[in-house]
Amino acid sequence: MRTLIGLFIPAVIVFAVLIALGTWQLQRKAWKEDLIATLTERLAAAPGLLPAPATWPRLDRDDTEYRRVTFTATFDESKEALVYAAASAFRPDVSGLGYWVFTPARLAAGGVVMVNRGFVPQDFANPAARPGGHVSGPAQITGTLRWPDARSWFSPSDDPEHNLWFLRDPSSIAAAKGLNEVAPFYVEQEAPVPPGGWPQPGKLDVRLRNEHLQYVVTWYGLALVLVAVFAVWAFRTGRDPRREDGGQAHDSAPPSL
Repeated sequence: MRTLIGLFIPAVIVFAVLIALGTWQLQRKAWKEDLIATLTERLAAAPGLLPAPATWPRLDRDDTEYRRVTFTATFDESKEALVYAAASAFRPDVSGLGYWVFTPARLAAGGVVMVNRGFVPQDFANPAARPGGHVSGPAQITGTLRWPDARSWFSPSDDPEHNLWFLRDPSSIAAAKGLNEVAPFYVEQEAPVPPGGWPQPGKLDVRLRNEHLQYVVTWYGLALVLVAVFAVWAFRTGRDPRREDGGQAHDSAPPSL
């Protein structure tokens, strides 16, 4: 009996942990499904107007991110920045090593919006290698409003001296380029497409992985297996008291000689 009680407590703890993990994954599943539905709806909608500069300090990220916008601005290509391009779930058309080309776009009413004009392979990092990508004068820009990447302990340090960044962060780029009145967001450009093809803009596509259901089944399944194994073991132990003492039988005292 002492062995049964001694194993019951850790079994309950492990069971509680497995149930907690399964419940957490169930909550993550609901969150991911809601996120995918929201992104799909916003990216399928017609583009609206870019938020006015006066409203920038009051914008809410959850309400504005991934909304399509259209506006007229003039690119300042002399202050172009290169951001290392990692694999993106929203741009399946992009592959290989390269950079996102971030260019400040000046609004006629004042203010600057950093625009991710698209992807360039490493061989086209130098603007001189892509003359067909030059845009002069005001341009009608259509794209998706995004907010900056969050820096983590594992994020490499930016290298403004070599015009290289590792996070899509308009404020840090603007500070290095000496820009003022910059929007707290940036815009992922989908149009216009430059005559030379580079940078390569593109419409964002929702292809987020949602594997939380299999994690739910895994954790809850392990909890069920634990209960079944413990119940079988407890039942067999209860029927065979010798298991409590490592298999030694409780025999009566040997007869005296």
